[in-house]
Amino acid sequence: MKCRICGVKASVNMRQHNMALCKEHFLEWIPGQTARFIKKYEMFTENEKILVAVSGGKDSLSLWDILRRLGYQADGLYISLGIDEGIDYSAESQRLAEKFALEHKLKLHVVDIQKEYKEAIPTLSFKNRRGKGKECSICGLVKRHEMNRIARDGGYDVLATGHNLDDEAATLFGNTLNWAGEYLLRQGPVLQGKPGLARKVKPLCRFYEREMLAYALLRGIEYIYDECPLSIGSTSIYYKETLNRIENDRPGAKLAFYLSFLEARRAGLFTDRAEIQAELHHCPQCGQPTSASGLCSFCGMLLKRPESIDE
Repeated sequence: MKCRICGVKASVNMRQHNMALCKEHFLEWIPGQTARFIKKYEMFTENEKILVAVSGGKDSLSLWDILRRLGYQADGLYISLGIDEGIDYSAESQRLAEKFALEHKLKLHVVDIQKEYKEAIPTLSFKNRRGKGKECSICGLVKRHEMNRIARDGGYDVLATGHNLDDEAATLFGNTLNWAGEYLLRQGPVLQGKPGLARKVKPLCRFYEREMLAYALLRGIEYIYDECPLSIGSTSIYYKETLNRIENDRPGAKLAFYLSFLEARRAGLFTDRAEIQAELHHCPQCGQPTSASGLCSFCGMLLKRPESIDE
């Protein structure tokens, strides 16, 4: 198969786009498309200060690399979650994030949850009666709180995450199966900020996971290959596997599913979020905006006492 642009042997074949590209043109195509998506969805401008949430994985490190190549001012944030079951997952992912930052002379904020709050994700999950295999919701809560805190305290205009199309399609699939209206209203390339809450953007939302894998490999980005050991058996992985089977039979199905959803939302299929949005106030403990009547969910979680999950 030959590169569509120059005719030499292709390095990447993208069936969903009916296109193959050589290494050189693929590594130009990804940043070019990213720039187009940033402009199309009005994610941020060249003058805004960007914080990139990096995990040490291929997507977030590739996003940081792409933004750097496009000339944006982007710092990184790594959150150490204390997940070291068998493979020293947190330690290795932090090493790779720090290595990337050092090699490219980029600024990286590091937050250690264990040091900051005296407890890591597995312990917090146990305290909140989630148990083994149910840590993902606690992990998400912690990361959202800390990402917003660092973005707020550091004066960043926008928080960028490395969610790819496979991530977004799986989330959309799950939310649609459960008709999770509030989550459907919030899903998209951009979640607008509010006082005390950073604007959140997903510049990679239209790239397949395999495209980001190819980008990381061809750019020589060293990343952690292992999945989080606590995510084994999660519903998000099940949804991804289900969609992969559909994609295998119908190339482009994931992208069509996601883009059709965005178009339906733009056309007014869903209720205007402004009509159902709860009033926000500041959490008396951490100061971040919350719709809860007292403490925010994060601070409430920290105050719970350890209990046996078998009780």
